[in-house]
Amino acid sequence: MSTGQRLSSMAGLLWHSLSPDEVVARLGTDPLGGLTPAEAQRRLVQHGRNELQEQPRAGFLRRLLEQFKNMVVLLLIGASAVSALLGEWYEAGAIILIVSLNAVLGVVQEGRAEQALAALKKMSAPEARVFRGGRFVQVPEAEVVPGDVVLLEAGNYIPADMRLLESANLQIDEASFTGESVPVSKNADSHVAEDAPLGDRRTIAYKGTLVVYGRGRGLAVATGMATEIGQIARLIESIQEEETPLQRRLDELGRWLAYGALAICGLVFLVIFARAASAIAHEHGIAPGAILRMLGNPAIAAPVRQAGLDAFLTAVALAIAAVPEGLPAIVTINLALGMREMVTRHALIRRLPAVETLGSASVIACDKTGTLTQNEMTATRLYVPDLVVEVTGRGYTPSGSFHKNGVRAEPQDVPGLLRLLRGALLCSDARLEVEPRPGEHSYRIVGDPTEGALVVAAAKANLQREDVEALYPRRDEIPFDATRKRMSTLHHDPQNGDAILFVKGAPDLILDLCSHSYRGDEVEPLRTDTRAHIASVNRDMARQALRVLAVAERRFEEPPDTLDAGRHETNLVFIGLIGMIDPARPEVAPAIERARRAGIKTVMVTGDYPDTARAIAAEIGLASENGRVVSGTELDQWGDDELAEAVDEVAVFARVSPSHKLRIVDTFRRRDDVIAMTGDGVNDAPALKRASIGVAMGITGTDVSKETADMVLMDDNYASIVNAVEQGRIIYDNIRKFVYFLLSCNLAEIMVIGLATLAGHPSPLSAIQLLWLNLLTDGAPALALGVEKGDPDVMQRPPRAPDEPIIDRVMQMGIIVQTVFITGVTLVGFFSGFRRGGLVEGRSVAFVVLSFSELLRAYTTRSERFSIFQLGPFSNRYMQYAVLASIVLLLAVIYIPFLNPIFDTLPLAWLDWAEIVPLMLVPSVAAEITKFVLRRSTLALQPVRKTGG
Repeated sequence: MSTGQRLSSMAGLLWHSLSPDEVVARLGTDPLGGLTPAEAQRRLVQHGRNELQEQPRAGFLRRLLEQFKNMVVLLLIGASAVSALLGEWYEAGAIILIVSLNAVLGVVQEGRAEQALAALKKMSAPEARVFRGGRFVQVPEAEVVPGDVVLLEAGNYIPADMRLLESANLQIDEASFTGESVPVSKNADSHVAEDAPLGDRRTIAYKGTLVVYGRGRGLAVATGMATEIGQIARLIESIQEEETPLQRRLDELGRWLAYGALAICGLVFLVIFARAASAIAHEHGIAPGAILRMLGNPAIAAPVRQAGLDAFLTAVALAIAAVPEGLPAIVTINLALGMREMVTRHALIRRLPAVETLGSASVIACDKTGTLTQNEMTATRLYVPDLVVEVTGRGYTPSGSFHKNGVRAEPQDVPGLLRLLRGALLCSDARLEVEPRPGEHSYRIVGDPTEGALVVAAAKANLQREDVEALYPRRDEIPFDATRKRMSTLHHDPQNGDAILFVKGAPDLILDLCSHSYRGDEVEPLRTDTRAHIASVNRDMARQALRVLAVAERRFEEPPDTLDAGRHETNLVFIGLIGMIDPARPEVAPAIERARRAGIKTVMVTGDYPDTARAIAAEIGLASENGRVVSGTELDQWGDDELAEAVDEVAVFARVSPSHKLRIVDTFRRRDDVIAMTGDGVNDAPALKRASIGVAMGITGTDVSKETADMVLMDDNYASIVNAVEQGRIIYDNIRKFVYFLLSCNLAEIMVIGLATLAGHPSPLSAIQLLWLNLLTDGAPALALGVEKGDPDVMQRPPRAPDEPIIDRVMQMGIIVQTVFITGVTLVGFFSGFRRGGLVEGRSVAFVVLSFSELLRAYTTRSERFSIFQLGPFSNRYMQYAVLASIVLLLAVIYIPFLNPIFDTLPLAWLDWAEIVPLMLVPSVAAEITKFVLRRSTLALQPVRKTGG
């Protein structure tokens, strides 16, 4: 069998269960010299580049056309075409302009989001060191092929899925892949069962993970889409994108407007045409039913055609009145403004409709590591014989204090504390580095995060590595080994010239190697009761999900020539225990409580161990200390019905796989929950795409998760998620407000024209006046409504039900009331002006009354339940700008002579204004009275979905 045939037949091989020799044989490579350059090139052609295949991004034209997939937009385009055919070029041009503006805004905003995302993306492993032709070479990660022998060192990203050939204290951070918060020890010589889960395959290093300690050599067994990351990427592509709740509601509203407008226009056309036809028949002395049979008579056909055209023009004017031309653009603009506001809250929205979706979230399913926690291992509890010391301060910032018996104490005043911290510091390789920033300092750990916790704890006691190592120089070491579970370093002791061996590792193993212990500064034999007490303290720490290390020492008068674990790691003197945990973010607990008050259930879904997950959940108030934690193993044994029952009560799922996360997301969605799935790892990506809205972490998140998510958190802060939920609710409320405003205005316009024409009177408003009202008088205040700061109780209301329409019962009542009053005052103004000065004056008065009524109506629409005086009449400065601009433009149309014929207006006298002012105030007063009544009625109680806490 040729090499090519051999490679192509290896799909699905369980590489982790094969020995290094078997893997080398199957891949046909030299474990020492690697592939020849020619063979590497041939395999690159055969297998393709080592890259994840992305679905091609939609081009500009396709994205532009996507903006027109909306019923209201299509209806507007149709109205524009009809206006153009009838020679109404002003109307046609204005409508096309607003539709084009809407489309361009949508494309530009989504393009900006993609550019911002590209700026956030981090290169995971741009180059790799491989053996080619017997020597090391640097090659682009994309050119790594199956059979390449790759050198792995601390700080390297793994460029492909690899079967390890050699490993020396190799530890790999797989948090982004399996969810484990601590590095995983790898061993090339381990025996791994065929059915071992991903997290337990110690012989495999996965593409995209990070080497944090040690070194090794690996043989690339899978590249590109054949890697485990590639399998997840393929799973992501198989998940279909769904419309957001906002898209569904706006489409529903668009269909309602379209059908309603067509029905009303058709009815008005038939009534007007029938009345005109009847008058023509009466004039010619024939029966109305016979007029259609006499269309061959020119004397009858001409007036009938004219009557039909007049009826059609009136119907078109009604269509313009019925369809809020500015609605699509205002929705787009307000979503764009919401996107900008989200950025100030550290959330990057990749798709405009997703701005609103978080606002309807009823469940937030989030990972633990880096999302609820700081992803910075921290020492929180120390034990020296007979004394437990608590350590304050979180993360890698070296500030904190030490407390014994609840009282703050200086480290030097606690017997044995400095000895414990100094031994832990010297018996580690991690380093604390400072990254200066303007006005602050940021700290990071280079090396193993667990050792980093030891370094930071020592720094809190003013023990700096450089100073301590200068006094206690390292002479020799036995590196950490996964089998021994400990590390030893030999140092020179400046106090007496002895050699001192520090050993740190798993407490049970270290304790077995100890024969003595410290009591204060004295060394005494390790008694049985003391040994039992230390073991008990270790168990207590472990039960609280602390990762515990023990530190011991041994002194030599003459330093050993070469350290030997079997001879020198014995007869140790026990120094103490150090308990560490990846701490919760301090802002998470209040954020979860805030979400709970808003009726949003938060669920932890993590790949970490149950005890660790339970401890963090208890700390942040997500669950009690004895709360139930469901493991992935339990999930495998449950059916869908059992899981559906459990999600009401369970808030923590631990040791889960990507498939488990998908099941959890699907379970919530079947219950009609709107679920926001947060995550940062590759393992989160399928669930991010399946969720109602996926939220990826911008700092620690992988490229796969960012590309998949609808939203990227730029500060990885859970509090930012809750802030985004609040902003999403505000945005949706604002969309409701301007829909409420626009529809009440548009229905009033329909009624004004419809009632007048059905009663046999001329239309009180011309088509160009209606278009002016819809685009400027209505449009500018609607935009201002989009930047409202939200009602005071926005985060004290339960989430909306997924099937809740935009136009609910409260809005229906408000629309009816406003339609009646705005219609009434406009018709009063029209007939009053018509009697005084004819059709043009009547239309001018009606135009002004309707315009001012709608402008004042905008103020009352700022809240559906709170009075304008509770909000503050002038608290939205943008409303003042919008109303002032609309008034100035309206007066220009009335009083600038050359605009009068275009807009069918004439200058109004003082007598007209004396009538207009009281009329225009009536609808606003009615709106405030309506809110007062509704607040005290059952209509104000909206149907909401019951959600778990």
